[in-house]
Amino acid sequence: MKKSVKRAGISFLLLFSLIFLASCSAKNVDNASSALYDTMAYGNIEKMALDMAEMENFEFNTEEYSEIEENGYKSVVDYPVSTFSADVDTASYSNLRRMILDGSRDFDIGAVRIEEMLNYFSYDYPEPEGDVPFSVTTEYSYCPWNEDVRLLKIGLQAEKLDSSQLPPSNLVFLIDVSGSMNSPDKLPLVQSAFGLLTENLDENDRISIVTYAGSDSVVLEGADGSEKVKISDAVNSLEAFGSTQGSAGIITAYEIAERYFIEGGNNRVILATDGDFNVGTTSEAELKKLIEQKRENGVCLSVLGFGTGNIKDNKMETLADNGNGNYYYIDSIIEAKKVLIEEMGGTLFTVAKDVKLQIEFNPEFVKGYRLIGYENRLLNTEDFDDDTKDAGDIGAGHRVTALYEIVETGSDMEIPETDLKYQSDKTTTGSDELLTLSLRYKEPDSDTSKLLEYPVLAESYSDDMSDDMKFAACVAEFGMLLRDSKYINGISYANIADDLSKLPQVTEDEYKTELLYLVNLMSK
Repeated sequence: MKKSVKRAGISFLLLFSLIFLASCSAKNVDNASSALYDTMAYGNIEKMALDMAEMENFEFNTEEYSEIEENGYKSVVDYPVSTFSADVDTASYSNLRRMILDGSRDFDIGAVRIEEMLNYFSYDYPEPEGDVPFSVTTEYSYCPWNEDVRLLKIGLQAEKLDSSQLPPSNLVFLIDVSGSMNSPDKLPLVQSAFGLLTENLDENDRISIVTYAGSDSVVLEGADGSEKVKISDAVNSLEAFGSTQGSAGIITAYEIAERYFIEGGNNRVILATDGDFNVGTTSEAELKKLIEQKRENGVCLSVLGFGTGNIKDNKMETLADNGNGNYYYIDSIIEAKKVLIEEMGGTLFTVAKDVKLQIEFNPEFVKGYRLIGYENRLLNTEDFDDDTKDAGDIGAGHRVTALYEIVETGSDMEIPETDLKYQSDKTTTGSDELLTLSLRYKEPDSDTSKLLEYPVLAESYSDDMSDDMKFAACVAEFGMLLRDSKYINGISYANIADDLSKLPQVTEDEYKTELLYLVNLMSK
């Protein structure tokens, strides 16, 4: 993990040393300290003061991200099936935006999750029809960064619901008020964000507030959603101090959520934190186990990450992934509005849970493939049919986008494969299908999955790539450049900016316009 120097207690230690040594006589200062004493005693105090002032600008970066090993090419002979969990988190993109705007040009690979970058943006996917909770779209075309492969785009779009169609909510705001949250981009932004959400509640909703620092505290319990002043006053009264006993707060929040449980409603804990748990249950494994136990009672957990320099992205992602919720990073009030107001249905109301995707490739047409992103969402082949295996949930209006690089049998690109002793027969069925996309999902109140299958024909290839797919390809290229991918093949930020600027949707969508701005910043 890359670390930069950030502000801490260095200057305090130096000041302590100055005071201590100044109080000593020269003969009582040991040899190890004599040089420092001489510096102070004989005229270099001004230089030390300048050095100390300069150290005030140093900052320790203790942000933590999970390790990611970028997906490579797989041989269809060895791995005919690719399986992964759906993901609608968007935290990676907004977090990277914060870093780029702050001047960062070197990124921890764990911070660059390309699937979350893809899923941050809207696409022109059709609305679902019939009883299926989402539509499925595929497109097959050329690959802008590698002429030896082709690109497959898979898109899922959940039904969009306006606020009047949403079921009542039983929400517990679980707010980190520890000392690490004491900065403008943390607790004050949390308070503003929950203030926005409060304005969209009504008498059918129930709101509780739990805080945690050295211990947990119940600030508000079971308030009517129409009591906006009462809720806002409770949120705005919070102050940050103390250590971080996050696990105790989680347990209390779940207990209250279960107490006010609404049948058929949205029962959810919304955790707002920088993820810095330092008292009680603190490790990723322990937190995962705790959340897995708590989710069995029908209460979901969504996580809103805040702040800079100290965020524990790995822990926040683990909590949301295992709490049947989503993980967002809030870097501004504009992002809070996007997550909690514009996309409130997806943030709060689940339409399909444990959504898994599995692609079987036809070796007659495909000799290799590479899934772009989703490294920490990969599943074993047998997990697809296992209804006990947890996977991603999709909320109202959510979309899922995935890209595969496809190496066709006629490509000059070589894909290493295992020389099998007992399986030398490579006969195929003669099907005209390139692949079959299979999906499994559960309805929100069911424990049994449903299966959907969508064959993709080899003849579906087209050189006329849609603007939607061109945009998704640009996002993927941007992510690969940020993580210094070995698969990007000479594409530059300037190339991406040029391609984006040619797409009408980029000027029509403020979030896509912002992407172009970020790409241009990185090209300088």
